[in-house]
Amino acid sequence: MRSYSTRKRILVTGGAGFLGSHLCERLLAEGHDVLCADNYFTGTKDNILHLLGNPHFELMRHDITFPLFVEVDEIYNLACPASPIHYQHDPVQTTKTSVHGAINMLGLAKRVKAKILQASTSEVYGDPEVHPQAEGYWGNVNPIGVRSCYDEGKRCAETLFFDYHRQHKLRIKVARIFNTYGPRMHPNDGRVVSNFIVQALKGEAITVYGEGRQTRSFCYVDDMVDGLLRLMNSPDEFTGPVNLGNPVEFTILELAQKIIAKTGSKSPIVKLPLPADDPVQRKPDITLARTVLGWNAKITLDDGLPRAIDYFRRIAAC
Repeated sequence: MRSYSTRKRILVTGGAGFLGSHLCERLLAEGHDVLCADNYFTGTKDNILHLLGNPHFELMRHDITFPLFVEVDEIYNLACPASPIHYQHDPVQTTKTSVHGAINMLGLAKRVKAKILQASTSEVYGDPEVHPQAEGYWGNVNPIGVRSCYDEGKRCAETLFFDYHRQHKLRIKVARIFNTYGPRMHPNDGRVVSNFIVQALKGEAITVYGEGRQTRSFCYVDDMVDGLLRLMNSPDEFTGPVNLGNPVEFTILELAQKIIAKTGSKSPIVKLPLPADDPVQRKPDITLARTVLGWNAKITLDDGLPRAIDYFRRIAAC
């Protein structure tokens, strides 16, 4: 029915969120029809206002815990609150979004024979005992902790994706996304990059948990979108899971010091007790992404942070 055109019909769930809005923008730039579905729990119309005038962009308010009946060629399933403050606000709903949402999107993909990508997370590794984390590592996750709604919800979603692949021959892709930052991050999402930038710009104390020795790897959003597109467009036999993230590791204290320097802030650093189940180390092994997808994170933290800081300055001025 659609052989007359190379234009794809692509559904992005969570498309009004931080990562989803950048993905929608890129897909439109590549010449596709994009249907953005979001319930605006953490996403906002402000993130996609500049896309509303594009005739190939469609916006739909929808919660993926309920079935969706549309005709599409590809699905990027990004819908789920991704920061601890937001996913712990209603942990039962978070689990439903990951599990019921995956079931509904997989059912849609099965019905319309669409290829579907799951935005999974480095949280499936929990507080890892292996460093760096490669895809073959099964993780060290607390199944009953305060973060479990997100960690175990995403792990269950991966299970569902691979069972649909084995049982129904569904074309699936699973990306394990590590810490990502950039413009359009929610200023109150509690993630470390946005927290530190907002605190620094306001001249407030920068709150570091524990001694700040825990490590993270930070990937700029443009690199992450490129990785997702490469994964979706990879051969069908490559399902993943595949780690997507910047393998350069920083301590939280180093990040705080960088942000203070780049904002010119006089904010002091204050240390608070470490939250429950907070991972001590987090760094992706991206050998698989490099080998199969030809992908690598290109934008350094020193280059990416000023872009994120400029964004937060602009929204603070509005």
